[in-house]
Amino acid sequence: MGALNDLITSGKSGEIIRVAEALHEKKIAQIADTIASERERLRIILIAGPSSSGKTTFAQRLIVQLRVNGLRPISISLDDYFLDRDKTPLGDDGKPDFEALEAIDLRLFNQHLTKLIQGKEVLVPRYNFHTGKREYPDTLTKIEKDQPIIIEGIHGLNERLTASIPKENKFKIYVSALTQLSIDNHNRISTTDTRLLRRLVRDSWQRSIDAKTTISVWPKVLKGAEKNIFPYQEEADVMFNSALVYEMAVIKKYAEPLLKEIPPDEPEYIKAKHLLKFLEYFEPIEDERDIPLTSIIREFIGGSCFYD
Repeated sequence: MGALNDLITSGKSGEIIRVAEALHEKKIAQIADTIASERERLRIILIAGPSSSGKTTFAQRLIVQLRVNGLRPISISLDDYFLDRDKTPLGDDGKPDFEALEAIDLRLFNQHLTKLIQGKEVLVPRYNFHTGKREYPDTLTKIEKDQPIIIEGIHGLNERLTASIPKENKFKIYVSALTQLSIDNHNRISTTDTRLLRRLVRDSWQRSIDAKTTISVWPKVLKGAEKNIFPYQEEADVMFNSALVYEMAVIKKYAEPLLKEIPPDEPEYIKAKHLLKFLEYFEPIEDERDIPLTSIIREFIGGSCFYD
């Protein structure tokens, strides 16, 4: 961290950003090259990772790199295969548990995937979150040999999700933000705190959710990851580290005002104080001109070219 701060204060933040982003692009390109080299065999690309790991931006960048390799990938959302809300299994709190694997219509999902990779037409549903029911558009979906299907979701690494698809036809990618920085030789930076700060900033501008609420639900988010994601990490064919060495220096100016809004009498104040203390260690990067519009950090601070 000290070395990073020295580079920032000496005006070299742009160089740090460019190198970090180039490393990401190189890794994504390598993954795309691997998939393309097995294009006859690999028909389903599954992407999974814990909350705020940057899965959505990673998927979009992978699509670009696959197109560079002459492929024309399509995306299918797991959300569209949710059971109707009245059939969704309930969690321990008595509310619908949309993170449970059983909340997905696995039979229909596997039927559709099987038909698609066989070259048949299917009517892919759209889930209406307002009505809590699936709807079916008029347009049929059909794919060609050069169109791998990309599926992004928390259950991507779980073999039960795509049980009817042979393993040789699937490629599984695990995305997580494994922070490379350490405070000193003895104290590493928590990956969980990094993801929480990412989510806290994104929740604020994208969903109008305050820092107190984000922190209060975080234990439940972690519990879901421990149940649905972490046990299946070893199923992945490749791992992508979405952490950026410079990101906390950028997130600092967004997160600090949000965390300072939490009053001392709230239970979330202790965690907020811990995060504020952590952010104090970083010299801020104020100039964001060198951060590309395709960057994973843009998913959290805004300005990404992949989203409206």
